[in-house]
Amino acid sequence: MSNVIVLDNGGGLIKAGNGGERDPSTIIPNCLYRPLSSKKFLHPTPTTEEDLTSAAVRRPIDRGYLINQDLQRDIWNHLFSNLLHINPSNSSLLLTEPLFSPPSIERATDELVFEDFGFNSLFIADSPKLVHLYEASRRPYGLLSKAQCSLVVDCGFSFTHAAPVFQNFTLNYGVKRIDLGGKALTNFLKELVSYRSVSVTDESFIMDDVKEKLCFVSLDVARDLKIARRRGNNNFFRCTYVLPDGVTHTKGFVKDPDEAKKYLTMDDEAYLETRKDTDRAEIMDRKKVDLTKNEFDLTNERFLVPEMIFHPADLGMNQAGLAECIVRAVNSCHPLLHPLLYQSIILTGGSTLFPRFAERLEMELRPLVPDVYQVKIATQEDPILGVWRGGSLLASSPDFKSMCVTKAEYEELGSARCRRRFFH
Repeated sequence: MSNVIVLDNGGGLIKAGNGGERDPSTIIPNCLYRPLSSKKFLHPTPTTEEDLTSAAVRRPIDRGYLINQDLQRDIWNHLFSNLLHINPSNSSLLLTEPLFSPPSIERATDELVFEDFGFNSLFIADSPKLVHLYEASRRPYGLLSKAQCSLVVDCGFSFTHAAPVFQNFTLNYGVKRIDLGGKALTNFLKELVSYRSVSVTDESFIMDDVKEKLCFVSLDVARDLKIARRRGNNNFFRCTYVLPDGVTHTKGFVKDPDEAKKYLTMDDEAYLETRKDTDRAEIMDRKKVDLTKNEFDLTNERFLVPEMIFHPADLGMNQAGLAECIVRAVNSCHPLLHPLLYQSIILTGGSTLFPRFAERLEMELRPLVPDVYQVKIATQEDPILGVWRGGSLLASSPDFKSMCVTKAEYEELGSARCRRRFFH
């Protein structure tokens, strides 16, 4: 059998490697970028050390779907030639595709794979199916594997899906979506920081780093908002992020990492001890920003940004929060599946990496679920690589070759007929 390339083509990151391996060979941003020091757009590498301050970014995927076929061709060509060093004509491709892709985008993807790169066969899979497959293989004697049923919550770069999976097939009629992902959270953080301190509206890469290092999910928003208004050491959330200056350091960093993690040691007793201080200084004076310093402080932004996943209405979006989205997805399925789905919730995607995410989701979900059902939420060991690992497992199965569409079949039957094989 020919070499199988597994390609998890996300809106934020591309994960690519050979089928059968545990981890992908390379992980790169799915974009081109142009730093201030360059006149042309460059390909990112897995270890980009260049100063990305105010770098312009071009992405082939917007809101989860492929919108720029030429740009995606350019990125894939760099990936296959310079990073993976493969010959597509001697390889099969397992490619992930978002749920509910329009037929025009499916045709564009097939043209890229067969006509532009000349892969000899193709298999298209959606993310929830691969996540379920991987988790079932990790726990062969668990409920997930025995019942062949799970609810995959994928909080990705472009949007968030709650997708029921039964016997390795995603139940499309039960999938619910929130149009909110990591990109929207980063943009919201940009707005908050730009309004309160320094303008960072052009700093996509830097603000992604700030979000990943400093944001967390609050278990009691009203309480934490009060704590965030305190002064001095009583404010458990205040921390400082230093921006790159292009001379001594080309990447931003947290000024005091221990201070940034102080909220993890906070308990109710510490809150009650200093509550009087909050009452005396209920309204803090706006802190004057020192523009000579290349840094900014964060307080309540750290937990207000991830809060949007649970309450999108706070951003002005007329959509349900994640907990309600999960309940709607479960209620769309047969009643006999409900207890199994609630006991087999799997979290995947980069936005589930916020500290306390699973704990908060269970707190929100429990009041909405009937008391007779148990709620069990499991986070993948690596939510970013979970989909790729499921694809790698599928690519190494003996039946994989028979599941693929060959280039000859595509040329004879066309894209629409071939797609039927993937049960979309």
